[in-house]
Amino acid sequence: MKSNTSRRYAAEFKRDAVALALSSEKTATEVARDLGVSPEGLRGWVKQAKIDRGEGPAGALTTAEREELVRLRRKVREQEATIEVLGKATALFAQNKIR
Repeated sequence: MKSNTSRRYAAEFKRDAVALALSSEKTATEVARDLGVSPEGLRGWVKQAKIDRGEGPAGALTTAEREELVRLRRKVREQEATIEVLGKATALFAQNKIR
């Protein structure tokens, strides 16, 4: 039975795995088995590496762009929470002024 837990690998390991997959005569599945990673994971790393080198499909996000998107989405969530708190505080102050 397969485990549903996701493992994290160091960037250097991924980079080396991609280089091996691209330079090897073996299939991605064979390389993945040799490295002890899932074939799907290795294929994903290879695909992302190609995108990062500008060899991906039009509109595909590079790793740097993905990281920026995550950062910006987090910042938007934080700002939305701040705006919500400020809105509630403003409403409370307005109620107290009316009384």
